[in-house]
Amino acid sequence: MKMLLVLVLFAVGLNSGSAAKLGVVQTEGGRVEGKSHRMGLMRSVDVFKGIPFADVPGKWEKPKPHPGWSGVLKATTYRERCLQVTLLQTKTQGSEDCLYLNIFVPQGRKLSTNLPVMVYLFGGAFLLGASNDVAILGDSLYDGKEMADRGGVIIVTVNYRVGTLGFLSTGDTRMPGNYGLWDQHFAISWVRRNIHSFGGNPDNITIFGQSAGAASVSYQMVSPYSSGLFRRAITQCGVSLSPWALQKNPMALTKKIARKVGCSRTNEDDMLACLKISDPVGLTMAGKIDSHLRGRLFCPGVVMDLLELSPVVDGDFIPDHPSKLFQNTAQFDYMAGVNSMDGHIFAGVDVPSINRLKANTTTEDVRGLLAGLTKEKGTAAISSAYGVYSAHWGSAPDPSVVKKTVADMETDFLFLVPTQIALQLHANNTSGARTYSYLFNMKTRIPGFPSWVGAEHAEDLQYLFGKPFATPLVYFPRHRDLSGYMIAYWTNFARTGDPNTGDSRVPAPWPAFTKYHRPYLTINHKISKSSVSYDLRSTYVDYWTTTYSTLPSVKTQDLD
Repeated sequence: MKMLLVLVLFAVGLNSGSAAKLGVVQTEGGRVEGKSHRMGLMRSVDVFKGIPFADVPGKWEKPKPHPGWSGVLKATTYRERCLQVTLLQTKTQGSEDCLYLNIFVPQGRKLSTNLPVMVYLFGGAFLLGASNDVAILGDSLYDGKEMADRGGVIIVTVNYRVGTLGFLSTGDTRMPGNYGLWDQHFAISWVRRNIHSFGGNPDNITIFGQSAGAASVSYQMVSPYSSGLFRRAITQCGVSLSPWALQKNPMALTKKIARKVGCSRTNEDDMLACLKISDPVGLTMAGKIDSHLRGRLFCPGVVMDLLELSPVVDGDFIPDHPSKLFQNTAQFDYMAGVNSMDGHIFAGVDVPSINRLKANTTTEDVRGLLAGLTKEKGTAAISSAYGVYSAHWGSAPDPSVVKKTVADMETDFLFLVPTQIALQLHANNTSGARTYSYLFNMKTRIPGFPSWVGAEHAEDLQYLFGKPFATPLVYFPRHRDLSGYMIAYWTNFARTGDPNTGDSRVPAPWPAFTKYHRPYLTINHKISKSSVSYDLRSTYVDYWTTTYSTLPSVKTQDLD
Protein backbone atom coordinates (compact mmCIF):
# COMPACT_ATOMS: atom_id res chain seq x y z
CA MET A 1 0.00 0.00 0.00
CA LYS A 2 2.82 2.36 0.98
CA MET A 3 4.63 1.56 -2.28
CA LEU A 4 1.47 2.33 -4.27
CA LEU A 5 1.14 5.71 -2.52
CA VAL A 6 4.77 6.56 -3.35
CA LEU A 7 4.17 5.68 -7.02
CA VAL A 8 1.01 7.80 -7.16
CA LEU A 9 2.78 10.77 -5.57
CA PHE A 10 5.71 10.32 -7.98
CA ALA A 11 3.33 10.27 -10.96
CA VAL A 12 1.53 13.39 -9.74
CA GLY A 13 4.90 15.09 -9.21
CA LEU A 14 5.98 14.16 -12.74
CA ASN A 15 2.74 15.49 -14.13
CA SER A 16 2.87 18.77 -12.26
CA GLY A 17 6.54 19.13 -13.22
CA SER A 18 5.98 18.61 -16.92
CA ALA A 19 7.03 21.28 -19.39
CA ALA A 20 4.81 24.19 -20.33
CA LYS A 21 2.84 24.08 -23.61
CA LEU A 22 1.89 26.91 -25.93
CA GLY A 23 -1.50 25.48 -26.88
CA VAL A 24 -3.39 27.65 -29.40
CA VAL A 25 -1.39 30.57 -30.79
CA GLN A 26 -2.84 33.66 -32.50
CA THR A 27 -1.08 34.64 -35.76
CA GLU A 28 -1.94 37.36 -38.26
CA GLY A 29 -3.79 34.82 -40.43
CA GLY A 30 -5.68 33.08 -37.62
CA ARG A 31 -5.19 30.67 -34.73
CA VAL A 32 -2.87 27.65 -34.92
CA GLU A 33 -2.33 24.66 -32.69
CA GLY A 34 0.72 22.43 -32.81
CA LYS A 35 1.85 19.41 -30.86
CA SER A 36 4.08 19.14 -27.79
CA HIS A 37 6.97 16.62 -27.90
CA ARG A 38 8.61 15.60 -24.65
CA MET A 39 12.41 15.89 -24.74
CA GLY A 40 13.33 15.12 -21.12
CA LEU A 41 12.32 15.84 -17.54
CA MET A 42 10.43 19.14 -17.61
CA ARG A 43 11.60 19.81 -21.18
CA SER A 44 9.56 19.68 -24.37
CA VAL A 45 9.40 21.21 -27.81
CA ASP A 46 6.18 22.62 -29.27
CA VAL A 47 6.11 21.78 -32.99
CA PHE A 48 3.92 23.63 -35.49
CA LYS A 49 3.95 22.14 -38.98
CA GLY A 50 2.51 23.65 -42.13
CA ILE A 51 1.66 27.23 -41.19
CA PRO A 52 0.95 29.28 -44.35
CA PHE A 53 3.13 32.41 -44.65
CA ALA A 54 1.74 33.45 -48.07
CA ASP A 55 -1.13 32.68 -50.41
CA VAL A 56 -0.85 30.18 -53.29
CA PRO A 57 1.56 32.07 -55.59
CA GLY A 58 0.68 33.03 -59.15
CA LYS A 59 2.96 31.66 -61.85
CA TRP A 60 6.14 33.83 -61.97
CA GLU A 61 4.63 36.33 -59.57
CA LYS A 62 5.87 37.58 -56.21
CA PRO A 63 4.24 35.96 -53.16
CA LYS A 64 1.13 37.65 -51.74
CA PRO A 65 -0.26 37.71 -48.17
CA HIS A 66 -2.38 34.76 -47.09
CA PRO A 67 -6.10 35.62 -46.76
CA GLY A 68 -6.28 33.88 -43.37
CA TRP A 69 -8.64 31.23 -42.00
CA SER A 70 -11.39 30.81 -39.45
CA GLY A 71 -11.29 28.43 -36.50
CA VAL A 72 -8.09 26.76 -35.29
CA LEU A 73 -5.61 25.45 -37.88
CA LYS A 74 -4.25 22.08 -36.72
CA ALA A 75 -0.56 22.54 -37.53
CA THR A 76 0.48 18.93 -37.02
CA THR A 77 1.52 17.68 -40.49
CA TYR A 78 4.06 18.97 -43.01
CA ARG A 79 2.55 20.46 -46.14
CA GLU A 80 3.61 19.53 -49.66
CA ARG A 81 6.91 20.75 -51.05
CA CYS A 82 6.93 23.22 -53.93
CA LEU A 83 6.46 21.60 -57.36
CA GLN A 84 9.79 20.09 -58.44
CA VAL A 85 11.47 17.19 -60.18
CA THR A 86 12.25 14.08 -58.15
CA LEU A 87 15.86 13.20 -57.35
CA LEU A 88 16.02 10.80 -60.32
CA GLN A 89 14.25 13.42 -62.47
CA THR A 90 11.80 10.91 -63.95
CA LYS A 91 8.70 12.74 -62.69
CA THR A 92 7.57 15.66 -60.54
CA GLN A 93 6.35 15.89 -56.98
CA GLY A 94 4.87 18.62 -54.82
CA SER A 95 2.33 21.37 -55.41
CA GLU A 96 2.01 25.02 -56.36
CA ASP A 97 0.28 25.48 -52.99
CA CYS A 98 3.49 25.17 -50.99
CA LEU A 99 4.38 28.38 -49.13
CA TYR A 100 4.33 27.01 -45.60
CA LEU A 101 6.75 27.03 -42.67
CA ASN A 102 7.37 24.93 -39.55
CA ILE A 103 8.22 26.20 -36.05
CA PHE A 104 10.02 24.37 -33.21
CA VAL A 105 9.76 26.08 -29.79
CA PRO A 106 11.65 24.70 -26.75
CA GLN A 107 9.81 24.80 -23.42
CA GLY A 108 10.86 24.37 -19.82
CA ARG A 109 8.75 24.62 -16.67
CA LYS A 110 7.53 28.07 -17.71
CA LEU A 111 6.53 29.25 -21.17
CA SER A 112 9.52 30.47 -23.17
CA THR A 113 9.76 34.18 -23.98
CA ASN A 114 12.13 36.36 -25.97
CA LEU A 115 14.07 33.44 -27.44
CA PRO A 116 16.55 33.86 -30.33
CA VAL A 117 15.06 32.70 -33.64
CA MET A 118 16.88 30.73 -36.35
CA VAL A 119 15.28 30.49 -39.82
CA TYR A 120 16.65 27.68 -42.02
CA LEU A 121 16.74 27.74 -45.84
CA PHE A 122 17.22 24.28 -47.41
CA GLY A 123 19.66 23.40 -50.20
CA GLY A 124 19.09 21.46 -53.43
CA ALA A 125 20.73 23.34 -56.33
CA PHE A 126 17.70 25.71 -56.56
CA LEU A 127 16.07 22.72 -58.30
CA LEU A 128 14.63 20.60 -55.51
CA GLY A 129 14.33 20.28 -51.74
CA ALA A 130 11.84 21.08 -48.98
CA SER A 131 11.64 22.33 -45.41
CA ASN A 132 11.07 18.73 -44.27
CA ASP A 133 13.44 16.99 -46.67
CA VAL A 134 15.09 13.56 -46.37
CA ALA A 135 13.54 11.54 -43.57
CA ILE A 136 16.16 9.85 -41.38
CA LEU A 137 14.63 6.95 -39.44
CA GLY A 138 11.29 8.70 -39.26
CA ASP A 139 12.20 12.35 -38.74
CA SER A 140 13.11 14.91 -41.42
CA LEU A 141 16.80 15.81 -41.70
CA TYR A 142 15.76 19.40 -40.91
CA ASP A 143 13.66 18.45 -37.87
CA GLY A 144 14.43 21.26 -35.42
CA LYS A 145 13.58 19.60 -32.08
CA GLU A 146 17.11 18.67 -30.94
CA MET A 147 18.65 22.00 -31.95
CA ALA A 148 15.80 23.95 -30.34
CA ASP A 149 15.94 21.93 -27.12
CA ARG A 150 19.71 21.81 -26.70
CA GLY A 151 20.39 25.37 -27.86
CA GLY A 152 17.40 27.12 -26.33
CA VAL A 153 16.38 28.73 -29.63
CA ILE A 154 13.30 28.70 -31.86
CA ILE A 155 13.98 26.92 -35.17
CA VAL A 156 11.89 27.79 -38.24
CA THR A 157 12.16 25.85 -41.53
CA VAL A 158 10.56 27.27 -44.68
CA ASN A 159 9.51 26.20 -48.16
CA TYR A 160 10.26 28.28 -51.25
CA ARG A 161 9.72 27.80 -54.99
CA VAL A 162 12.50 26.02 -56.87
CA GLY A 163 13.26 25.00 -60.45
CA THR A 164 11.50 26.61 -63.39
CA LEU A 165 8.70 28.12 -61.31
CA GLY A 166 11.14 29.59 -58.80
CA PHE A 167 13.96 30.91 -60.95
CA LEU A 168 13.08 31.22 -64.66
CA SER A 169 13.85 34.72 -65.91
CA THR A 170 14.03 36.81 -69.06
CA GLY A 171 16.68 39.04 -67.52
CA ASP A 172 14.34 42.04 -67.71
CA THR A 173 11.09 43.31 -66.18
CA ARG A 174 8.84 40.95 -68.19
CA MET A 175 9.82 37.95 -66.07
CA PRO A 176 12.42 39.22 -63.62
CA GLY A 177 13.06 35.91 -61.80
CA ASN A 178 14.16 35.34 -58.19
CA TYR A 179 10.67 34.19 -57.15
CA GLY A 180 12.19 31.69 -54.74
CA LEU A 181 14.23 34.48 -53.10
CA TRP A 182 11.07 36.59 -52.74
CA ASP A 183 9.37 33.59 -51.05
CA GLN A 184 12.24 33.36 -48.55
CA HIS A 185 12.05 37.10 -47.89
CA PHE A 186 8.28 36.83 -47.38
CA ALA A 187 8.77 33.97 -44.90
CA ILE A 188 11.43 35.84 -42.89
CA SER A 189 9.14 38.90 -42.81
CA TRP A 190 6.25 36.73 -41.57
CA VAL A 191 8.50 35.36 -38.82
CA ARG A 192 9.48 38.88 -37.77
CA ARG A 193 5.81 39.92 -37.52
CA ASN A 194 4.51 36.79 -35.79
CA ILE A 195 7.25 35.02 -33.82
CA HIS A 196 6.60 37.04 -30.64
CA SER A 197 3.36 35.03 -30.20
CA PHE A 198 5.45 31.83 -30.13
CA GLY A 199 7.89 33.18 -27.51
CA GLY A 200 10.50 34.46 -29.96
CA ASN A 201 12.38 37.77 -30.09
CA PRO A 202 11.59 39.43 -33.47
CA ASP A 203 14.68 41.63 -33.05
CA ASN A 204 17.00 38.62 -32.82
CA ILE A 205 16.54 36.55 -35.98
CA THR A 206 19.40 34.57 -37.56
CA ILE A 207 19.00 33.08 -41.04
CA PHE A 208 21.08 30.04 -41.94
CA GLY A 209 21.26 27.60 -44.82
CA GLN A 210 23.36 25.01 -46.62
CA SER A 211 24.50 24.81 -50.28
CA ALA A 212 21.86 26.58 -52.45
CA GLY A 213 20.20 27.49 -49.14
CA ALA A 214 23.47 29.10 -48.04
CA ALA A 215 23.72 31.01 -51.33
CA SER A 216 20.11 32.10 -50.66
CA VAL A 217 21.09 33.37 -47.19
CA SER A 218 23.93 35.27 -48.87
CA TYR A 219 21.48 36.82 -51.36
CA GLN A 220 19.13 37.81 -48.52
CA MET A 221 22.12 39.52 -46.86
CA VAL A 222 23.07 41.60 -49.91
CA SER A 223 19.50 42.54 -50.87
CA PRO A 224 18.47 46.12 -50.00
CA TYR A 225 15.07 44.68 -48.96
CA SER A 226 16.62 43.00 -45.88
CA SER A 227 17.61 46.13 -43.99
CA GLY A 228 16.54 45.66 -40.37
CA LEU A 229 14.76 42.38 -41.12
CA PHE A 230 17.16 39.99 -39.35
CA ARG A 231 20.32 40.33 -37.31
CA ARG A 232 22.71 37.54 -38.19
CA ALA A 233 23.44 35.07 -40.96
CA ILE A 234 25.24 31.73 -41.36
CA THR A 235 26.23 30.24 -44.73
CA GLN A 236 27.30 26.59 -44.88
CA CYS A 237 28.95 25.49 -48.14
CA GLY A 238 27.75 28.17 -50.52
CA VAL A 239 27.52 31.94 -51.07
CA SER A 240 26.05 34.28 -53.68
CA LEU A 241 29.55 34.51 -55.22
CA SER A 242 29.73 30.75 -55.92
CA PRO A 243 29.99 30.21 -59.70
CA TRP A 244 26.86 28.00 -59.69
CA ALA A 245 24.74 30.53 -57.76
CA LEU A 246 24.09 33.14 -60.47
CA GLN A 247 22.45 32.79 -63.91
CA LYS A 248 24.63 34.47 -66.51
CA ASN A 249 22.30 34.26 -69.53
CA PRO A 250 18.71 33.93 -68.30
CA MET A 251 16.94 34.65 -71.61
CA ALA A 252 18.86 31.89 -73.41
CA LEU A 253 17.73 29.40 -70.75
CA THR A 254 14.11 30.66 -70.97
CA LYS A 255 14.17 30.09 -74.75
CA LYS A 256 15.53 26.58 -74.18
CA ILE A 257 12.70 25.80 -71.71
CA ALA A 258 10.19 27.29 -74.20
CA ARG A 259 11.43 24.94 -76.94
CA LYS A 260 10.98 21.95 -74.65
CA VAL A 261 7.34 22.80 -73.86
CA GLY A 262 6.36 23.78 -77.41
CA CYS A 263 6.43 27.55 -76.81
CA SER A 264 9.24 28.49 -79.20
CA ARG A 265 8.18 31.70 -80.98
CA THR A 266 10.01 34.28 -83.10
CA ASN A 267 8.44 37.05 -81.03
CA GLU A 268 9.62 36.91 -77.41
CA ASP A 269 6.36 38.32 -76.00
CA ASP A 270 4.40 35.59 -77.80
CA MET A 271 6.78 33.01 -76.33
CA LEU A 272 6.24 34.39 -72.82
CA ALA A 273 2.45 34.45 -73.26
CA CYS A 274 2.64 30.77 -74.26
CA LEU A 275 4.85 29.91 -71.26
CA LYS A 276 2.40 31.68 -68.94
CA ILE A 277 -0.43 29.33 -69.94
CA SER A 278 1.73 26.18 -70.07
CA ASP A 279 1.21 23.26 -67.71
CA PRO A 280 3.27 23.75 -64.52
CA VAL A 281 4.25 20.06 -64.44
CA GLY A 282 5.58 20.22 -68.02
CA LEU A 283 7.46 23.42 -67.22
CA THR A 284 8.97 21.82 -64.13
CA MET A 285 10.12 18.75 -66.08
CA ALA A 286 11.62 21.04 -68.73
CA GLY A 287 13.86 22.52 -66.04
CA LYS A 288 15.51 19.22 -65.13
CA ILE A 289 19.20 18.63 -65.73
CA ASP A 290 19.68 17.70 -69.39
CA SER A 291 19.95 13.93 -69.65
CA HIS A 292 21.90 14.03 -72.92
CA LEU A 293 24.59 16.00 -71.08
CA ARG A 294 24.42 13.71 -68.08
CA GLY A 295 24.86 10.73 -70.37
CA ARG A 296 28.28 11.98 -71.46
CA LEU A 297 29.66 11.15 -68.01
CA PHE A 298 31.00 13.85 -67.91
CA CYS A 299 32.58 16.48 -70.03
CA PRO A 300 34.99 17.99 -67.48
CA GLY A 301 33.59 20.98 -65.68
CA VAL A 302 30.10 20.16 -66.93
CA VAL A 303 28.57 19.45 -63.49
CA MET A 304 28.71 23.15 -62.75
CA ASP A 305 27.25 24.00 -66.17
CA LEU A 306 24.29 21.69 -65.58
CA LEU A 307 23.05 23.75 -62.63
CA GLU A 308 21.30 26.32 -64.79
CA LEU A 309 18.35 27.60 -62.76
CA SER A 310 19.51 30.02 -60.09
CA PRO A 311 19.06 33.65 -59.00
CA VAL A 312 19.70 36.56 -61.36
CA VAL A 313 20.65 40.22 -61.11
CA ASP A 314 17.11 41.58 -61.48
CA GLY A 315 17.70 45.27 -60.76
CA ASP A 316 15.30 44.96 -57.82
CA PHE A 317 15.80 42.30 -55.14
CA ILE A 318 19.38 41.87 -56.39
CA PRO A 319 20.12 45.26 -57.98
CA ASP A 320 23.72 44.51 -59.02
CA HIS A 321 26.28 41.72 -59.05
CA PRO A 322 26.35 40.40 -55.46
CA SER A 323 30.08 41.21 -55.10
CA LYS A 324 29.13 44.90 -55.38
CA LEU A 325 26.41 44.76 -52.71
CA PHE A 326 28.37 43.81 -49.59
CA GLN A 327 27.91 47.28 -48.10
CA ASN A 328 24.36 46.00 -47.42
CA THR A 329 25.78 43.21 -45.21
CA ALA A 330 27.56 45.54 -42.77
CA GLN A 331 24.67 45.40 -40.28
CA PHE A 332 24.65 41.58 -39.95
CA ASP A 333 26.91 39.36 -37.83
CA TYR A 334 28.16 36.69 -40.23
CA MET A 335 29.47 33.16 -39.84
CA ALA A 336 30.55 31.14 -42.88
CA GLY A 337 32.43 28.00 -43.76
CA VAL A 338 32.74 24.96 -45.99
CA ASN A 339 33.25 21.23 -45.68
CA SER A 340 36.75 19.96 -46.44
CA MET A 341 35.50 17.83 -49.36
CA ASP A 342 32.52 19.87 -50.57
CA GLY A 343 33.61 19.40 -54.18
CA HIS A 344 34.36 15.66 -54.01
CA ILE A 345 30.92 14.41 -55.06
CA PHE A 346 30.98 16.74 -58.10
CA ALA A 347 34.61 15.92 -58.93
CA GLY A 348 33.69 12.23 -58.86
CA VAL A 349 31.14 12.87 -61.60
CA ASP A 350 33.54 14.99 -63.68
CA VAL A 351 36.54 12.66 -63.17
CA PRO A 352 35.14 9.22 -62.20
CA SER A 353 38.60 7.64 -61.80
CA ILE A 354 39.19 9.47 -58.50
CA ASN A 355 36.83 7.05 -56.72
CA ARG A 356 38.09 3.88 -58.43
CA LEU A 357 40.68 2.00 -56.42
CA LYS A 358 42.46 0.41 -59.38
CA ALA A 359 42.19 3.31 -61.83
CA ASN A 360 44.77 6.07 -62.07
CA THR A 361 43.84 9.70 -62.56
CA THR A 362 46.09 11.08 -65.30
CA THR A 363 47.53 14.54 -65.79
CA GLU A 364 45.24 14.77 -68.83
CA ASP A 365 42.24 14.18 -66.52
CA VAL A 366 43.42 16.99 -64.25
CA ARG A 367 44.02 19.38 -67.15
CA GLY A 368 40.66 18.42 -68.63
CA LEU A 369 38.85 19.30 -65.40
CA LEU A 370 40.68 22.63 -65.25
CA ALA A 371 39.72 23.30 -68.87
CA GLY A 372 36.07 22.89 -67.90
CA LEU A 373 36.30 25.02 -64.77
CA THR A 374 38.30 27.84 -66.36
CA LYS A 375 36.85 27.93 -69.89
CA GLU A 376 35.87 31.59 -69.59
CA LYS A 377 39.60 32.41 -69.34
CA GLY A 378 40.86 30.11 -72.08
CA THR A 379 43.98 27.96 -72.30
CA ALA A 380 46.29 30.29 -70.34
CA ALA A 381 44.31 29.53 -67.18
CA ILE A 382 44.74 25.75 -67.55
CA SER A 383 48.54 25.94 -67.40
CA SER A 384 48.69 28.46 -64.56
CA ALA A 385 46.15 26.58 -62.40
CA TYR A 386 47.81 23.24 -63.14
CA GLY A 387 51.15 24.67 -61.99
CA VAL A 388 49.68 25.83 -58.66
CA TYR A 389 47.80 22.59 -57.91
CA SER A 390 50.57 20.16 -58.95
CA ALA A 391 53.37 22.06 -57.16
CA HIS A 392 53.36 19.66 -54.16
CA TRP A 393 53.25 16.43 -56.20
CA GLY A 394 56.93 15.82 -56.77
CA SER A 395 58.27 13.89 -59.76
CA ALA A 396 56.34 10.63 -59.10
CA PRO A 397 53.18 11.55 -57.21
CA ASP A 398 51.21 8.98 -55.24
CA PRO A 399 47.96 8.25 -57.18
CA SER A 400 45.84 9.15 -54.13
CA VAL A 401 47.56 12.58 -53.94
CA VAL A 402 46.55 13.31 -57.55
CA LYS A 403 42.98 12.15 -56.87
CA LYS A 404 42.67 14.26 -53.73
CA THR A 405 44.00 17.26 -55.70
CA VAL A 406 41.12 16.86 -58.18
CA ALA A 407 38.60 16.96 -55.30
CA ASP A 408 40.41 19.96 -53.78
CA MET A 409 40.26 21.87 -57.08
CA GLU A 410 36.52 21.50 -57.32
CA THR A 411 36.05 22.26 -53.59
CA ASP A 412 38.12 25.44 -53.94
CA PHE A 413 36.49 26.66 -57.13
CA LEU A 414 32.84 25.93 -56.27
CA PHE A 415 32.79 26.55 -52.51
CA LEU A 416 35.90 27.45 -50.51
CA VAL A 417 37.32 30.40 -52.45
CA PRO A 418 33.94 32.15 -53.00
CA THR A 419 33.25 31.75 -49.25
CA GLN A 420 36.62 33.25 -48.33
CA ILE A 421 35.93 36.19 -50.66
CA ALA A 422 32.51 36.71 -49.04
CA LEU A 423 34.06 36.64 -45.54
CA GLN A 424 36.68 39.19 -46.59
CA LEU A 425 34.09 41.46 -48.21
CA HIS A 426 31.94 41.29 -45.07
CA ALA A 427 34.90 42.04 -42.78
CA ASN A 428 35.96 44.94 -45.05
CA ASN A 429 32.48 46.48 -44.97
CA THR A 430 31.33 45.81 -41.42
CA SER A 431 31.00 48.49 -38.79
CA GLY A 432 30.57 46.70 -35.46
CA ALA A 433 29.10 43.43 -36.76
CA ARG A 434 31.31 40.35 -36.39
CA THR A 435 32.66 37.80 -38.89
CA TYR A 436 33.60 34.15 -38.24
CA SER A 437 35.17 31.52 -40.52
CA TYR A 438 35.24 27.73 -40.16
CA LEU A 439 36.31 24.52 -41.94
CA PHE A 440 34.23 21.43 -41.17
CA ASN A 441 36.41 18.34 -41.63
CA MET A 442 34.85 15.39 -39.81
CA LYS A 443 35.75 12.27 -41.78
CA THR A 444 32.99 11.05 -44.09
CA ARG A 445 30.53 8.43 -42.82
CA ILE A 446 29.64 7.41 -46.36
CA PRO A 447 30.91 3.83 -46.96
CA GLY A 448 32.97 2.92 -50.01
CA PHE A 449 34.80 6.19 -50.53
CA PRO A 450 38.65 6.27 -50.62
CA SER A 451 40.46 6.83 -47.31
CA TRP A 452 41.55 10.38 -48.26
CA VAL A 453 37.95 11.68 -48.41
CA GLY A 454 37.19 14.14 -45.61
CA ALA A 455 33.81 15.81 -45.01
CA GLU A 456 31.44 15.36 -47.95
CA HIS A 457 28.99 18.03 -49.14
CA ALA A 458 26.00 18.26 -46.72
CA GLU A 459 27.54 15.94 -44.09
CA ASP A 460 27.56 18.81 -41.56
CA LEU A 461 23.76 18.89 -41.40
CA GLN A 462 23.21 15.62 -39.52
CA TYR A 463 25.36 16.97 -36.66
CA LEU A 464 23.91 20.46 -36.61
CA PHE A 465 20.35 19.10 -36.45
CA GLY A 466 21.29 16.69 -33.64
CA LYS A 467 20.78 13.34 -35.40
CA PRO A 468 23.40 11.59 -33.19
CA PHE A 469 21.11 12.38 -30.22
CA ALA A 470 17.79 11.69 -32.00
CA THR A 471 18.92 8.33 -33.46
CA PRO A 472 21.79 7.26 -31.15
CA LEU A 473 22.04 3.68 -32.41
CA VAL A 474 23.53 4.68 -35.78
CA TYR A 475 26.20 7.00 -34.30
CA PHE A 476 29.16 6.76 -31.91
CA PRO A 477 29.97 8.98 -28.88
CA ARG A 478 32.41 11.05 -30.99
CA HIS A 479 29.51 12.00 -33.27
CA ARG A 480 27.47 13.17 -30.25
CA ASP A 481 30.46 15.24 -29.09
CA LEU A 482 30.64 16.94 -32.50
CA SER A 483 26.87 17.47 -32.63
CA GLY A 484 26.91 19.10 -29.18
CA TYR A 485 29.79 21.40 -30.18
CA MET A 486 28.09 22.55 -33.39
CA ILE A 487 24.73 23.19 -31.75
CA ALA A 488 26.53 25.19 -29.02
CA TYR A 489 28.54 27.39 -31.41
CA TRP A 490 25.61 27.97 -33.81
CA THR A 491 23.02 28.78 -31.15
CA ASN A 492 25.43 30.94 -29.11
CA PHE A 493 26.07 32.91 -32.29
CA ALA A 494 22.31 33.28 -32.83
CA ARG A 495 21.88 34.47 -29.25
CA THR A 496 24.75 36.99 -29.01
CA GLY A 497 26.53 37.33 -32.38
CA ASP A 498 29.53 35.56 -30.83
CA PRO A 499 29.78 31.73 -31.06
CA ASN A 500 31.79 31.67 -27.83
CA THR A 501 29.22 33.50 -25.71
CA GLY A 502 25.72 32.40 -24.80
CA ASP A 503 23.94 29.69 -22.84
CA SER A 504 26.09 26.81 -24.11
CA ARG A 505 29.66 25.90 -23.20
CA VAL A 506 32.05 25.46 -26.12
CA PRO A 507 35.24 23.37 -26.29
CA ALA A 508 37.59 26.15 -27.48
CA PRO A 509 37.52 29.90 -28.17
CA TRP A 510 36.81 30.83 -31.80
CA PRO A 511 38.46 34.16 -32.75
CA ALA A 512 36.72 36.58 -35.11
CA PHE A 513 37.81 37.03 -38.74
CA THR A 514 38.76 40.66 -39.40
CA LYS A 515 39.94 42.87 -42.22
CA TYR A 516 43.59 42.03 -41.48
CA HIS A 517 43.48 38.72 -39.56
CA ARG A 518 41.89 35.60 -40.98
CA PRO A 519 41.56 32.91 -38.30
CA TYR A 520 39.26 29.93 -38.83
CA LEU A 521 38.08 27.10 -36.59
CA THR A 522 38.49 23.51 -37.77
CA ILE A 523 35.32 21.71 -36.70
CA ASN A 524 35.37 17.99 -35.87
CA HIS A 525 34.96 15.84 -32.74
CA LYS A 526 38.38 16.87 -31.35
CA ILE A 527 38.01 20.66 -31.08
CA SER A 528 40.67 22.25 -28.85
CA LYS A 529 42.69 25.48 -28.77
CA SER A 530 44.90 24.02 -31.52
CA SER A 531 41.83 23.81 -33.82
CA VAL A 532 42.29 27.51 -34.63
CA SER A 533 44.49 28.20 -37.68
CA TYR A 534 44.99 31.18 -40.01
CA ASP A 535 44.67 31.98 -43.71
CA LEU A 536 42.71 28.95 -44.93
CA ARG A 537 44.29 27.52 -48.13
CA SER A 538 45.72 30.98 -48.80
CA THR A 539 47.93 29.83 -51.72
CA TYR A 540 44.85 28.69 -53.62
CA VAL A 541 42.61 31.56 -52.49
CA ASP A 542 45.30 33.99 -53.67
CA TYR A 543 45.62 32.18 -57.00
CA TRP A 544 41.89 32.35 -57.83
CA THR A 545 41.35 35.89 -56.50
CA THR A 546 44.46 37.54 -57.96
CA THR A 547 46.29 35.59 -60.69
CA TYR A 548 43.23 33.89 -62.22
CA SER A 549 40.83 36.82 -61.91
CA THR A 550 43.25 39.14 -63.78
CA LEU A 551 43.56 36.81 -66.78
CA PRO A 552 41.64 38.13 -69.82
CA SER A 553 38.26 36.50 -70.49
CA VAL A 554 37.55 34.81 -73.80
CA LYS A 555 34.31 35.19 -75.78
CA THR A 556 31.95 32.26 -75.19
CA GLN A 557 29.01 31.09 -77.26
CA ASP A 558 25.56 31.83 -75.90
CA LEU A 559 23.43 28.94 -74.69
CA ASP A 560 20.89 29.69 -77.36
